[in-house]
Amino acid sequence: MNLEFFIADRLIRTNERKSNISAPIIKIAIAAIAIGLIMMIVSVATGIGLQQKIRQKVSAFNGHIIISNFDDNQSQVSLNPVSTDQDFYPKFNAVEGVKHIQAVASKAGIIRTEKSFEGIVYKGVGKDYDWNNLSEYIKEGKVPDVKSNLNNEAMISEYLANRLELKIGDKCNTFFMKEGENKLPNLRSFEIVGIYNSGFQEFDATYILGDIRHIQRMNKWLPNQVGSFEVFIDDFTQITQTGAEVYNNTINKEDPTKALDTQTIAQKYFYIFEWLKLFDFNIVVILIIMIVVATINMVVALMVLILERTQMIGILKSIGANNWTIRKIFLYNATHLIVKGLLWGNAIGIGLLLIQKYFGVVKLNPENYYVTTAPVDINMFYILLLNIGTVLVCLIVLLVPSYVITKISPVKAIKFT
Repeated sequence: MNLEFFIADRLIRTNERKSNISAPIIKIAIAAIAIGLIMMIVSVATGIGLQQKIRQKVSAFNGHIIISNFDDNQSQVSLNPVSTDQDFYPKFNAVEGVKHIQAVASKAGIIRTEKSFEGIVYKGVGKDYDWNNLSEYIKEGKVPDVKSNLNNEAMISEYLANRLELKIGDKCNTFFMKEGENKLPNLRSFEIVGIYNSGFQEFDATYILGDIRHIQRMNKWLPNQVGSFEVFIDDFTQITQTGAEVYNNTINKEDPTKALDTQTIAQKYFYIFEWLKLFDFNIVVILIIMIVVATINMVVALMVLILERTQMIGILKSIGANNWTIRKIFLYNATHLIVKGLLWGNAIGIGLLLIQKYFGVVKLNPENYYVTTAPVDINMFYILLLNIGTVLVCLIVLLVPSYVITKISPVKAIKFT
């Protein structure tokens, strides 16, 4: 057996059997490691979880990349149509990482009921629309049938349904303005067949979803004309590069002046994604603070252990043990304390995350955070990295206080033994 590990193990067992001066300090050090790891696990899991959830919601309503006409239209409404007779539609095989593309169109309108009215944006979708992106947000009913004959089925948000006092099966009159002056608006009476709640106030207060053919008829577009294309990709971290490739593959080689515009959701909703970047900074700050607190407590604990065992150090030196051998004994001892703290930290930290994931104890204001409950991302790889990083940083820092052992004289240490 390794001599240093054997002696360290005996010291640990001795400390556990009796109450001494170092006992409360050791408990504080273990608690500091545990609390620090809990804070790091929770901050990383909630920070990354919130980022992923918000990205998921934004992309569910817009795709990751939007392809539309070059114009100065900054609204959510489709003004100039785009032809579906494109090389990249209905399958975008030219760019690696693109998993789906769908055609949509939007038109502003006003829903009027007997008691209230609300301004909305009617989003028309077709047979190629992927409803799986919205499936987790559907609270009641079903998705509109856009694959058969044209009908008046529509899906509305829970927010709008409550404000307009609508429920599944109700019909609502929606008025769409025509271009030009002194023209009567187009009237559509939609039947509510589904209610969704994304928790994203900006979308919930705006969108209702239905058949794209209503917009094509009102705008007098051809069946092959749509408002824009929504592109979904596999890896969000590559959205900038993929967006550039998508743009290059939408250029009309015969007539470059007819090139389409592409915009990633990170560009369209830049204020949201700039806000999300702050979470990365906050996570780093929390990690640094927790590591510093944990290492300071471990340094104090190690110093107390060394001072408490001064006579033992003197005896070991007198029988021929070198400084590095003795330092390793105390580093093994410190590693035991760190691991003990990590075990408690992992158990409590992961337990808290599981409680939040399955019970949603912590609620958030959707107007500020775009979600109703704090999302968590339990990634065991990140948790493992936090554990390994904590052990390595603590041991490296503890090499400094362990240097005190080299200054202990064996003669003075055992003089009063």
